[in-house]
Amino acid sequence: MSEAKCTPADDLRIDVWLWAARFFKTRSLAKQAVGSGKVELNGGPCKAARPVRVGDRMIVRRGEETMEVEVLGLSEQRGPAPAAQALYRESEASRVAREAARANRRLMLAPRPVGRPDKHDRADLRRLKEGGSNQD
Repeated sequence: MSEAKCTPADDLRIDVWLWAARFFKTRSLAKQAVGSGKVELNGGPCKAARPVRVGDRMIVRRGEETMEVEVLGLSEQRGPAPAAQALYRESEASRVAREAARANRRLMLAPRPVGRPDKHDRADLRRLKEGGSNQD
């Protein structure tokens, strides 16, 4: 499969690059993220048509994740994940912070029940959802 890479003199819209680098599933979602301020380019806000060049630094926020990356390559065609990951390099500080946040979220989750709820568990759940304490 041939890749449609841009030459270093070219520049590429930021929404196209974010889609090709697999930060977002669709170009429309990438454009929305840029428009809502979830993407910063070289320390400032940007618009979807803003050109990206090799060497640019950007901060991308997706849900609870924040990634700080440096642009290593340009591609206007979405390819396989290994090719997309070659387009950028995440900073070490960003990677450590992201993994720490992921570990914190994992610890914050409520423990899952071992099996299916029995008759009494279902009654407790029903009371909890209804907000009352209808004890028989």
